[in-house]
Amino acid sequence: MKKILNILLGILMAITGVLLVYAIATGGSEAAISINLIWGYFLFAVAIFTALLCAVFGMIKSPKGIKGTIISLALIIIIVGVSYFYSASHTINIVDLQNNGFFGHTETVITEASILVTYVAFIAAFLTAIVTEIWGAFK
Repeated sequence: MKKILNILLGILMAITGVLLVYAIATGGSEAAISINLIWGYFLFAVAIFTALLCAVFGMIKSPKGIKGTIISLALIIIIVGVSYFYSASHTINIVDLQNNGFFGHTETVITEASILVTYVAFIAAFLTAIVTEIWGAFK
């Protein structure tokens, strides 16, 4: 099974590399960017599906992990919710150069909420890595 997954990962990386070279070779043409975006969306959907499938499989295999999964899901929902409501509570003017104006409130709220969630994810990943290393050093 591990060999199959490694082959699949190699194929996905090769496709990504080919699409990257295509985008660079065409000078960032609209067609190349569109294909790369669609490929990125596909990879993102596969990642979400795989994560959910593995979580469900893990809960079935070991019911002890259900508590941790529910806590993690609750934290994600809280972080996204707080980011959204914080972003919706004020207006930010983001210049829309194409239309010589500003983006609407909905677009700016989604953009700011996404940025805040990304910051929280980066900080959480950084702190988790540090705490894990320190914890491992004391064992």
